[in-house]
Amino acid sequence: MKTSAGILVYRTKDNQLEVLIAHMGSPWWAKKDKGAWSIPKGEYTDENPLDTAKKEFKEELGLEPPAGELIDLGEIRQNNNKAVRAWAVKADLDVSKTFSNTVAIEWPPSSGKTQEFPEIDRAAYFNLDTAAKKIIPGQIELLNRLAGKLGVEARVSVPEQSSLF
Repeated sequence: MKTSAGILVYRTKDNQLEVLIAHMGSPWWAKKDKGAWSIPKGEYTDENPLDTAKKEFKEELGLEPPAGELIDLGEIRQNNNKAVRAWAVKADLDVSKTFSNTVAIEWPPSSGKTQEFPEIDRAAYFNLDTAAKKIIPGQIELLNRLAGKLGVEARVSVPEQSSLF
């Protein structure tokens, strides 16, 4: 099983909890919205998961990870045989200037040509209901855990499979 670590940034705006999630880059995700967003995260093996989470936040968003009290959200398991270890931190970041590292992908598929694409093509804050519709279904539990730790009366569930893409 692969393991990733990430940071879920949250804020309160107009008395509503909002979370910062990122839209996955590359041509595969370009025209998708539902199920195409994620917390900023990256894989690790022997590294400290929190160190990896901070490093990946900077690589994927081009922003320093926010300082502040970290809330441990524990680990969740996604359907793609990946475990995600996450922390949350309160911050109101300017996401209009985010930029991501790039990844090399064979594109078009089976063409033998490699192109560079941003790993993340945009990031935005969403309320929990909207975030649950956009985020990878396996990560919805992180939204619920955050709401529970903050004492927010919100429980979001996985959208219908037919509406994911």
